[in-house]
Amino acid sequence: MVVELSLPRQAAGAEHQNMSSFAQHVYALLDRTEYRRCETGEDFESIYRLRYNAYRMNELVPENASREVHDEFDELPNCHTFGIYIDGRLVSTMRLHNVSADNPASPALSVYRDLLMPRLAAGELFVDPSRFAVDAEWSRVYPQIPYVTLRLAGMACFHFQAPYCISMIREDHAAFYKRIYRARPIGDARPYAGVINCFALLYQADVLAIKNETYARFPFFRSTPMEQRMLFETPGAGELAPLTILPTAKYYREAA
Repeated sequence: MVVELSLPRQAAGAEHQNMSSFAQHVYALLDRTEYRRCETGEDFESIYRLRYNAYRMNELVPENASREVHDEFDELPNCHTFGIYIDGRLVSTMRLHNVSADNPASPALSVYRDLLMPRLAAGELFVDPSRFAVDAEWSRVYPQIPYVTLRLAGMACFHFQAPYCISMIREDHAAFYKRIYRARPIGDARPYAGVINCFALLYQADVLAIKNETYARFPFFRSTPMEQRMLFETPGAGELAPLTILPTAKYYREAA
């Protein structure tokens, strides 16, 4: 497979001379990216198969005849599952749970209930991202895919006004989350919920507190309130959910 990654037209302009080459490449990929909310059985089947293929490569799930990975957390009312598409091709997926005293359920909460329930009772809010999976072939072509995917976690925190992003992270993946969202460990190593042969630590990122710093380092994480609403709000009675949501970071780029 031969794929050419073209930079955005604006990157050559004087206003973008200070933008890193890495940021330019992420913007270029965002121009070809769409987020899709999983609303139908067909969407979910594709997501579950992508999870299975990614996790089997690391022997994190056993073989099964359906070649899918899903669990009870996918069915929760506070669950938001997304597919990330480049040029119409599914390349990654992530689900997010907005966790509060009214919705006290998520993968991390099931493992670290003793640490998190007192904080929920005190009124704190969390976003718990999980089931992050990337198509192995496409990740070799586009190493920017994790950033395009993880952008969803920050947007969820901003939309739900949740100060903290909590997640169970394997130690070999921790450096990525420390670099992106300044995540720090707040829980001991425990078996990772829903997979095998894996222990993880509970990490917390104070997303709202580092919002401006994050935008300065990774400007492609910016988004409009409209994009956030389209991604996370439940449609009203008689309204249809948007089929696809296009990233809006480029509007900030073009206004620079």
